[in-house]
Amino acid sequence: MASQFHLADLFETVAATVPDRVALIGDNARYTFAELNERCDRLAAGLAAHGVGRGDTVGLYMYNSPAYLEGFIAACKLGAVPYNVNYRYRAEELRYLFTNADSAAIIHGAEFSPIIREVRGDVPTLKVTVAVDDGSGEDISGSVPYAELLAHEAGGPWERGEQDYLLCYTGGTTGMPKGVMWPHRAFFFACAGAAGYFNPHGPAKEPQDIESRARDGYPLKLFPLAPLMHMAAVWAVWGALLNGLTIVLDEGRAFDPERMLDTAVREGANMIQFVGDAMATPLRDTLRAHPGRWNLAHVVNLGSGGAVFSQHLKDDLKALVPSAAITDGMGSSETGVSGQAEKSEEGVMRLPANETQQVVVDGRLARVGETGFVARTGNTPIGYYGDPVKTAETFVTIGGTLWAVSGDTARLDDDGMMTVFGRGSTCINTGGEKVFPEEVEEALRTHPAIFDAVVAGQKDERWGERVIGVVSLRPGAAQPDLAAVKAHLAPLLAGYKVPKALVWVDEVKRSPAGKQDYRWAKDMVEQAQ
Repeated sequence: MASQFHLADLFETVAATVPDRVALIGDNARYTFAELNERCDRLAAGLAAHGVGRGDTVGLYMYNSPAYLEGFIAACKLGAVPYNVNYRYRAEELRYLFTNADSAAIIHGAEFSPIIREVRGDVPTLKVTVAVDDGSGEDISGSVPYAELLAHEAGGPWERGEQDYLLCYTGGTTGMPKGVMWPHRAFFFACAGAAGYFNPHGPAKEPQDIESRARDGYPLKLFPLAPLMHMAAVWAVWGALLNGLTIVLDEGRAFDPERMLDTAVREGANMIQFVGDAMATPLRDTLRAHPGRWNLAHVVNLGSGGAVFSQHLKDDLKALVPSAAITDGMGSSETGVSGQAEKSEEGVMRLPANETQQVVVDGRLARVGETGFVARTGNTPIGYYGDPVKTAETFVTIGGTLWAVSGDTARLDDDGMMTVFGRGSTCINTGGEKVFPEEVEEALRTHPAIFDAVVAGQKDERWGERVIGVVSLRPGAAQPDLAAVKAHLAPLLAGYKVPKALVWVDEVKRSPAGKQDYRWAKDMVEQAQ
C-alpha cells in the first residue's frame, strides 16, 4: 500500500490492486499492470547496474512506444529524475539540453543512434545511453541495448520520497529550454488530478486512497494522440494510469488521423486526447471525408490541452462524434492544470479564480478589472533546474505565499472568473510546439546574405501560428530564395522552428536600445504568403 505521494509508490499500489487489468496497448505489445510493473522493475535494475541512482536525470529521447512509459516509471522507481526530450531537436539543441539537465542516462530510439554518438562526448555527466529497438536497423554501437537492461532480475525497492521530482523541459519565454522541477506530490495533485478524474470517489486525499481509485475506477481506455514528450500527454497518461485505466499508444512517426481512428475503433478507445487545432483540424477533416467509416459510439470524450482549441472545431467534432463530450483544458508547465475552459466573448477562454488560482500584476494579486498573468499556488514546481535567476522571475512570494506565475495573460473579472487572452510574450505556438524568436533570429543571421532578422507568428487555421521571418539583405548580396534559406537552417533548427515564409525589408526596425520591435514585426508578417 502506498505510504507517500510518489508516482512509483502509487503506480505499484495500482499494479497490486488490479494486476490483471490491461495497462498499456502498443502496436506490438499489450501489458497488464502486473506485467508493466515487472518490466519497469527489471529496467530500473538494469539502469542501477550502470550506476544510475537517486537524483540522477534520465532523458527519454524517442517517439511514442511502451519503452517511453517504462523508462519514465523505472526512473521514478529509482528515485531518479525522468525528463522529456524533443525528438525534433538537432545536435546543437541536444547538446544544450543534455548538458543543462546534467544527464546521467539517455534512453533513445535506435534511429537516433547517429546523433547520440555525435553529442555523447560533450555531456560530462553521462553514465549510459540505452538504445530501444525500433526496427530502424541503425547501428547502436556505444549504447546498451534496451533488451539487455530488461534481462536483469527485478530489483528494489529503492530509496525514494515525496521530495523527489520530475523534470518538464519547456522553452518558457526565452530562447533555450528550461527544466521545470515538479515534486511528485505536487505533480500528483496539480497535473494528474489526484486520481480523481475517472472514478466515483473523486480526488485522493491520502496515499492509501489510490487503492480504491484503481479498484473502482471507470473501465475506460485513454488514447493520447500527442507525443509523450509533450507534458499535456504525460499529465493525461498519469491521471489515467493511477485510476487503473488502459493507455492506448499511437507509435506512428507522423500525425495520421486515418491510422489513429482505425486504432481507436480497433481498441475501443473511450477518450481521445490531442493538442489544439493542429490535431483537431485533420481529425475533423478526415471524419468529414469518410462519413460512416468509423463507428465511434464508444468514444465518450474528445479532449484538448496545451494549445488553442477553436470553438468552430469543437462544434464540428461534437456534430461528427455526438457520443463524446468536448473538453478544452488549460495549463502550463509551470502551473499544472488550470481547469477546463469556458466560452468567452473576448479573449481565448474563461477560467475560475479562487484561493489557489489568481491573476498576478507586478508582484501582487490583481484587483477586479486588472490584467496580468495567470498564477497558481499550493501544489507547484520548486523552480527551474539550475537556473535561480529564471526561478526568481517565475516563482514569486506574495504575502508570504509562493505563487507560480505563467506566461498567460488574463483579466480578473467581477464574477469570480478570469478572462484569458493568451501568451503574454513573443513566444510562437505552432501546433502545440513553442518557438522562441530569439533562437530563430540568431540562426537566420548566420546566413551570409541576411543582415538582420526578427521573427513573429502569423495566424494559421490549422497550426494556430506559422513562423515567419522578417529579414534584411546584406549590402551587395543577392537575395536568396526561401528554399536556400531553409536548407541553411536545416542543420541548425528543428523543422517546426524554420520559417515558413520570409518578408524582405530594407531595414529591420529596432528600438533605440537595439531591441526588436515585435509589434512592428507582427504587422509585417501579415504580408507573408
